[in-house]
Amino acid sequence: MTQHVNLVLNRSACQVHKSFLQSKFSFCNLRTRGPNIRNTSRVKAEPERGTCWLVGAGPGAPDLLTLRAAKVIAEADVILYDDLGTQDIVEQFSRPQTKRVFVGKRGGRESVSQDSINKLLVESCLEGSKVVRLKGGCPSVFSRITQEMAALQSAGIQVDVVPGVSSVLAAPLSAGFPLTDRDLGKNFIVCSAHQAGAVDWDAACAADTAVFLMGGRAVREIASQMTSRGREPSTPVAVVRSAATPQQTVWFGSLSDIEERTKGERLSPCVVVVGCVVGTAGGGRRL
Repeated sequence: MTQHVNLVLNRSACQVHKSFLQSKFSFCNLRTRGPNIRNTSRVKAEPERGTCWLVGAGPGAPDLLTLRAAKVIAEADVILYDDLGTQDIVEQFSRPQTKRVFVGKRGGRESVSQDSINKLLVESCLEGSKVVRLKGGCPSVFSRITQEMAALQSAGIQVDVVPGVSSVLAAPLSAGFPLTDRDLGKNFIVCSAHQAGAVDWDAACAADTAVFLMGGRAVREIASQMTSRGREPSTPVAVVRSAATPQQTVWFGSLSDIEERTKGERLSPCVVVVGCVVGTAGGGRRL
């Protein structure tokens, strides 16, 4: 009986000793691994990449801004905005703490380069910011959206696009005539007159209505090119400056006299519309 008790006690002692050794070994392992665990906690994580929204501001009047655009602007940490009617929108819809960066371009004036704009967009997003690139009109029309999207996507940044009301559509209506008409304007073409030499003038003349953006310095060239290709000198023309804003000014004329009617005027930013639909302004209807 005594031998049996001793045997049980010896076994119990061995188990206790074994458990002690195991716990001590585990403790030693923890102490060995401890510094490595603490070191990993000191590694600074990279900030989560932000998102960039390419947003159309419309012609510039705040009440023509889309609801989606207003929401995105209100959530932005950084806004890079254009020269064409976006200042009032930024002031009205963005938060006071939002960083605002002016990157407007205007012909004949010192401007921020497109490469610099691309770099600012990418750097701001890599810092984890919600970034809005606010553009006049609609991003889909002559806004260099492809270059900005390419720069952002190559950096692995998510890009969303918010459409806006283009001055192509807003200018004619604001001046009192439609862009199309069942009889007078069954089709239209949109051209950039920023570089008149790059315009497909034959295509412009073939359309019922031709709309020229950035045409402030090209009124004479537009009239000359279109009449030399067969458009009647009496074809109605409208030059709409600052369309759909309180500063809007409209000059009406024809291909033969629009240059004289706008002589000495500051026309930029403007939309030039050529076609018989212009003659319907004010309720008139000239065939």
